[in-house]
Amino acid sequence: MAKNKESLNTKINYRPEIDGLRAISVFAVIFYHSEAELFDRAFFPGGFFGVDIFFVISGYLITSLILKELVFYKRFSFLNFYERRVRRIIPALLTVILFFSGIAWFYLLPIDLVSYSKSILYTLGFSSNIYFYFSEIIYNAQDSLLKPFLHTWSLSVEEQYYIFFPVCLILLYKYFKNHLLFLLSAGLLISLVVADVSSKNNASITFYFLHTRMWELLFGSILAYLEIKKKRFNSNHKSFDQSYVILGLGLIFYSFFFLNDKILHPSLISIIPIIGVGLIIWFANKNNFLIQILSSKLFVGTGLISYSLYLWHFPIFSFAKLTGFTEGDLLKKLFLIIITIIFSKISYSLIEKKFRNKNIISTKKLIYFVSASCLLIIIFNLLIIKNDGFKSRLPEILKSDSGIEYSWKKLKNEKGETCWKKFDNYCSFNKSSKNTVYILGDSHMGSISPDLKKKLINENYQVNIILFGGCWYLPGFSKYEVSGAIDESCSAKNQNKIKDILLKSQNSVIIIGGRLPLYLSSKYFDNQEGGVERRIQGSDFGYFKSSNNLSLKQTITKSIYELLNSNHKIILLYPIPEVGLHVPKKIHSNWIKRFFNNDYKMPISTSYEVYKSRTSESFKLLNSIEHTNLFRVYPHKLFCNTALKNRCVANNKKFIYYSDDDHPSTVGSKLINELILDKLNEVPKNN
Repeated sequence: MAKNKESLNTKINYRPEIDGLRAISVFAVIFYHSEAELFDRAFFPGGFFGVDIFFVISGYLITSLILKELVFYKRFSFLNFYERRVRRIIPALLTVILFFSGIAWFYLLPIDLVSYSKSILYTLGFSSNIYFYFSEIIYNAQDSLLKPFLHTWSLSVEEQYYIFFPVCLILLYKYFKNHLLFLLSAGLLISLVVADVSSKNNASITFYFLHTRMWELLFGSILAYLEIKKKRFNSNHKSFDQSYVILGLGLIFYSFFFLNDKILHPSLISIIPIIGVGLIIWFANKNNFLIQILSSKLFVGTGLISYSLYLWHFPIFSFAKLTGFTEGDLLKKLFLIIITIIFSKISYSLIEKKFRNKNIISTKKLIYFVSASCLLIIIFNLLIIKNDGFKSRLPEILKSDSGIEYSWKKLKNEKGETCWKKFDNYCSFNKSSKNTVYILGDSHMGSISPDLKKKLINENYQVNIILFGGCWYLPGFSKYEVSGAIDESCSAKNQNKIKDILLKSQNSVIIIGGRLPLYLSSKYFDNQEGGVERRIQGSDFGYFKSSNNLSLKQTITKSIYELLNSNHKIILLYPIPEVGLHVPKKIHSNWIKRFFNNDYKMPISTSYEVYKSRTSESFKLLNSIEHTNLFRVYPHKLFCNTALKNRCVANNKKFIYYSDDDHPSTVGSKLINELILDKLNEVPKNN
């Protein structure tokens, strides 16, 4: 046993360069999430790869720990393993959750607070990645940074790995020891292929789930296995080692600086930084100049607090963005990074170090702390969920039924199936009526559909709702994300299905609308007054591809004429004014700052001239369609150049007209639907 201990101690050496890698990775992630830009260019457009590097390091260290116990001690203690994981991860996580719970109570709107509470509960169950996926949170989307604990998806992936991998590894080692390298490699290859294929078809599930991230963790596991069994490569040629370390760092920094979040990820291209970190781990030599830099006190010290840095940075930037503190201000973002470092250092010294030391915090004290903290967090967040976010905290305008949620996603058909994104069996209501109405379009039409459905049923119409996210009615067209992945909710296959349904049903009323200016320009909205809808303007919306030779405008015109000539009556809903900022959050932010700003009661508004410029192509296109069966509705007449001259208003003193930056709220929807009903009264019903 003494010999085994000596061998083990010889092989388990602290590797400071790995902490140096952690330091580089965590700051790449922090700068990426800070959205810091210089000369209109992000500092680290590919900084998200820092998380992938963490996965490799975790796979390497955990597998090293398990295999070395099995190889040299011939045993493995699950109890000790999981206690070490709890000490390493849980106390610091609970501390951060407790700290930000009070801030969330003060700063978050009811629906956001409920969402926050749900994410916290899932985080405690190491399944927040699953929650965020089913909540349809796209990691690099506009609202992603407004979810204070979105970053815990990666902790959930790691914890799921820690739960299942030790058991699998021990069983494989026991029964298939001689084939362990092959099995680990096969698992890596399968996971990588699945990730690459899945990223093209379902980018969100590929990003969040363990099975498409496992190859990164297994890459680290294979490095650990080879190091134990074959011994890590260590040549006597300093220049040879250094060349591979330089290449490894080059691949990592190439990924940080020259790749961005528009690529398919994780996919084959994600191999670049993974190979980079593998080269450094494998060829690291303490005599290597670059390894000495990574092993320096500055890098190692930063690496040691990297977990705390990761925990603290995201909610700090999230709440800063929620309050508008850092909007377009680089110095404020750098200030927040300094604040993150200070909080992380304190957290590491007072929480992480102490809880990892059994001589300071006993197992009994650990259990008490974790149990009491979890109980408090669970009760607090369950009360928030039960009470719908405690609307009583807010001023009257935010308490009212302004529809500050996407209620159309709760619409269900008679079978209890969700209408949203449903094509094979779209939602139908009041089927006995001879007068049929189709509500057709994107999320703008989805926003008005719950109230419109009720009004139409009251008028004895059969109501059919066909909604699809992010595109107009475009038979023959498919929408693609910037990464190249197809948007299944707007594929040519589904569009053609809708076309067949509509052409088979004649003499119906079809209400068509959507965010046409976005689709024609492929540019998100900038209100020219500081309200910029997306961090990066331009073509980040995506693009459309046609299966025929028609343009987008030609397809819109042709498809509408096809319906009109099939004896359908069409009500065209013209573009709803966009705002460029989240209206309820802006009102809430102004209310919080009311002691410093006397104008907080002023309505939020945007330029009517900007609206006209933004929608000119859309109006020109829709106005070019002429037919006796065509009727037009103009929502902008409700909001623009009415309460304020040459302005489009987003609220009045009592009600909010928008649920976010462009979707109408319940109140806004009711106003628009009154216009639609008035126009529908001009359309003759069937006998």
